[in-house]
Amino acid sequence: MESGDGFRALDEKSVVEYIKSAPALTARLGGGQLDGVEIREVGDGNLNFVYIVLGPAGSFVLKQALPYIRCVGESWPMTKERAYFEALALKEHGRLCPDHVPEVYHFDRSMSVIGMRYLEPPHIILRKGLIAGIEYPLLAEHMSEYMAKTLFFTSLLYHSTAEHRRAVAEFCGNLELCRLTEQVVFSDPYRVSHFNRWTSPYLDRDAEAVREDDALKIEVAGLKSIATFLTTRALCVRIMRFCERAQALIHGDLHTGSIMVTSDSTQVIDPEFAFYGPMGFDIGAFLGNLILAYFSQDGHANEGNDRKAYKQWILRTIVETWDLFQKKFISLWDEHKDGKGEAYLISIYNKPELWISLQQKYLKDLFHDALGFGAAKMIRRIVGIAHVEDFESIADASKRASCERNALNCAKRLLKERRQFETVGQVISVIQEIQP
Repeated sequence: MESGDGFRALDEKSVVEYIKSAPALTARLGGGQLDGVEIREVGDGNLNFVYIVLGPAGSFVLKQALPYIRCVGESWPMTKERAYFEALALKEHGRLCPDHVPEVYHFDRSMSVIGMRYLEPPHIILRKGLIAGIEYPLLAEHMSEYMAKTLFFTSLLYHSTAEHRRAVAEFCGNLELCRLTEQVVFSDPYRVSHFNRWTSPYLDRDAEAVREDDALKIEVAGLKSIATFLTTRALCVRIMRFCERAQALIHGDLHTGSIMVTSDSTQVIDPEFAFYGPMGFDIGAFLGNLILAYFSQDGHANEGNDRKAYKQWILRTIVETWDLFQKKFISLWDEHKDGKGEAYLISIYNKPELWISLQQKYLKDLFHDALGFGAAKMIRRIVGIAHVEDFESIADASKRASCERNALNCAKRLLKERRQFETVGQVISVIQEIQP
């Protein structure tokens, strides 16, 4: 595939010639000849091609965005410019949290190609590790650090208004990916769409129930829209969330398939959906996918391992992630309260008790946002277009549907009742009530 703008789709053969034309990449392989270089296409996602390049003297990963959605085909066009925003986000998040973001070596905008650090074995995709029942003792510590740093340092708590507006404007160009998120997360699961699928016939009624749930639709609208009005007898509340709440530079797709791990390393990849949006979208995506992993475990249990102990580890990780995130985020906020951030000026919020109350309200609102977005992400993974391997790898369709139904019921409850939760422990109680 070639186009008039200099773009051509790479394959394993043409990748070699491309590398020769890119000094930053040949340098990573030791320069000179590329004899003995091994190239493998390993992309298993929905959008892009990914090549691992291994040489005697070095290695890296090449990722190329195509002008369509890979899992659908050319019938669903998609801008190649998403690679530009992914490279920007990797560089910015990598600057803020270098321990948990792979380094970018090369970016070619005309070819929509990113060259970055190869996360060598034993790194694996976190989702695959969760399916295998592997415990990662530092996962909560690492992910809470990544989210606290990337969200705080790209927000108005740290930025001046001018800085923030410039950064928001830069990422406004990632429009198509935002529209895709709006469609597959906030729209399609709640209407008849030929893109939707589920474990049929077992979940036929469950999918229909989602489409008929007016209370659920109202909550989802509140998450999606710039100004959704929820009207009661004497109350009209204006809610701004996904589309226009430019709180921070978010990853935009922070599920367990966008994280690579070992026992002592956690690396966040694939931020092509990045934009300035609501912080709770990232936090909710990660926690929501851990909840999906929890509900899938009964489908992976066998006579030798009932997965009960592992399910408890997942629940502890959910609790620890949120608790550690709160502490780290507040610590960063306190450390920089006299800085250039213009969201809450210390000259106004100048009483200790007022400052603490302000922070408590901010975190409470963020917690409720995270629950809502996490629940919406869970629902779309069960009755929308793109599912998760946690469930898809359960061969017995009846057993798979039972796990998915429990996850779906949990998500609906979290979404509709999220403002009633005061602690993450209360969320865990709901999860265990649905599936012990």
